Parts: sequence; C-alpha cells; structure tokens
Amino acid sequence: MADHPKVTAWADQIARAGRPGPGGPGIAKGPSLLIAGPTGTGKTYQAYGAIRALLARGVRLRWEATTTADLHARLRPRVGHDAERDLRSLACCPLLLLDDLGAAKTSEWTEELTYRLINHRYEHMLPTLITTNLPTDQLRSALGDRVASRLAEMTDRVVLDGTDRRRRTVSAA
Repeated sequence: MADHPKVTAWADQIARAGRPGPGGPGIAKGPSLLIAGPTGTGKTYQAYGAIRALLARGVRLRWEATTTADLHARLRPRVGHDAERDLRSLACCPLLLLDDLGAAKTSEWTEELTYRLINHRYEHMLPTLITTNLPTDQLRSALGDRVASRLAEMTDRVVLDGTDRRRRTVSAA
C-alpha cells in the first residue's frame, strides 16, 4: 500500500468520486497524480500502492501500467500491428500508470505520442498516475510546452527525496 500522505489522499479522493456500480464504485473522472523524485526514492512503489489502495477500498477498476520506453516501443509502427488502436486503448483506460516519464530518448515522434496520450487524458479528465525522475522545472524542456502545461493543470504533485533505496539494499546485503 502507498504510505505517502499525499498519495493516499489522492486514492481517497478518486475512491470518493467513483461512480456507483453493481460490484462497488468504479473509477470516474478525477485528478491525476505526478510523483517526482530521484531514482530509487519509491515513486513506482507509491504509484502501485495507490492502485492497491483503490482496490482495497472496493473500487472496481480497469487499469494499465507502462513505462514511457515501453509505451514508445509498443506504439512503434510495424507490419500487422495497429498502433493507433493501442494508443486509443491507453488513452481511454479508466486508470493509467505512466512510469518514468521523461526517461526515454525523445524525438518529434515520441513527443507527439506523449502529447496525444496526455492530451486525451487531460481533455477527458481521466485519472493518470505519472512517475518521473525529472525535477518539475525540467519537465518543460524534456517533454515540450504542450505536455508540461497540461501536466501542470491536470496533476497534483508529490515530490519524494532521499537516497536510492535499491543501492542501500545492495550495500546492506
């Protein structure tokens, strides 16, 4: 479970905003959450913890998780693959976890894909969990003005700090 107060508050807010359904409340429209911080500070752990918190609260949800690098690989044009369908599926998913935003190499193509995904979720107010190693003041230069502007409006922000927990674990062993 997530243990950061702002992450658990976000999960509470999403759970309260859920729409009623026969098996319990489902995900509705709501704010997104951007979790930033250096490598190894627990961003991905907190994001998955938020999903576990929603499930523990009885929220029915269809969700998907991908890293930005895997997103770009998944949507790369290739014979026999409908990348547009995959993009629509991610764009419309009730809850999306986009891990390591800004970590993948950028190009005009990746910037356009990221914009299309974020813009759709922004316009439809679909909850999105986003993690990034980039300090918030570097998002604009890494992702472009359009994406950074939408993220600034659509997300609550959590900044984690500390040392790389993975390196501490290896050192202690």
